[in-house]
Amino acid sequence: MTDLSLKVGVYRYEHTEPMFDGRVPIDGVDATLVTSPLISDVFCEMAKRELDIAEFGLTYFLRTFDLDDSPFLALPIFPNRNFRHSALFVNVDSGIEKPEDLAGKTVGEFALWGSDPGVWMKGVLAEDHQVTPDQISWVIGGTDHPIPAFDWIPQPVPGGVEVRHTEGGETLGAMLEDGEIDALLSVDVPQALIDGSPKIRRLFPDYRSTEQDYYRRTGIFPMMHAVAIRRELVGEPGLVRSVYRAFSRAKDLVQQQYRAGAAKQHMSVITPWFSGLFSDNRALLGEDWWPYGVDANRKAVDTFLRYHHEQGLSKRLLTSDDIFVPALLDT
Repeated sequence: MTDLSLKVGVYRYEHTEPMFDGRVPIDGVDATLVTSPLISDVFCEMAKRELDIAEFGLTYFLRTFDLDDSPFLALPIFPNRNFRHSALFVNVDSGIEKPEDLAGKTVGEFALWGSDPGVWMKGVLAEDHQVTPDQISWVIGGTDHPIPAFDWIPQPVPGGVEVRHTEGGETLGAMLEDGEIDALLSVDVPQALIDGSPKIRRLFPDYRSTEQDYYRRTGIFPMMHAVAIRRELVGEPGLVRSVYRAFSRAKDLVQQQYRAGAAKQHMSVITPWFSGLFSDNRALLGEDWWPYGVDANRKAVDTFLRYHHEQGLSKRLLTSDDIFVPALLDT
């Protein structure tokens, strides 16, 4: 039987590297793996149907899912996840001392209104702090480099929410430092903060403790991206299971390297005291701290889907059963 020739797009993370270097093939697939320094470029290629299987930001996937001819389904593979309380930055003169102070302010958001970290944090702000998106004026753009509006993906904005895009050479990081916006919700840390600017700080200074407490309360480790597949490929015998198995094996290889490294205090890692952090994370998050599959991620995914709908980004309230390929609902 001839292997399927497919183009697969994914960022070159440490937990996908085994697929790039050949240690983990996708059985039954002659796969051409492609990547990009900007993961949004992979999203764009997938949105334009130039890839067969690809890492896709959850909101980008869901926006295509609302089309009449929705072209993709999701696989329960989550290459990118991150706690996002650390993604909120404020100008020190803005008067913002706590999350509730964001109401009535102007806040920048990286890339698009309803970015993946944006959906998560708007949901958290609404649930935990009673601050809803319509109470804020939003400015969309690049953090340290100007970026145009993404015209290759739908851009829904609900009524009653004020949103504008940056113009010309404006960047959100500079606007935050200058006080033109009060706060910033960004996947990228503003360069000014990295450089030690006294004008910017995080809204949650002890964000690690805040995010750990969030996990203890909710059991949610927020995912940003899943892997999408073109609908016409879903029926190929054994394909979705083979893709899921390959991504899982690659991730498991890397997790096992970290487990084994603990015996030697992670000598291969150049970060001091990393073993202590690894031990703390393992105690909190468990042996499989980066889980794939529907069952282990259903609560987190369904929470994101609810937030996406509440924020006017999905036409209807979806659940995990709606978006994942049926053959992998048992994972």
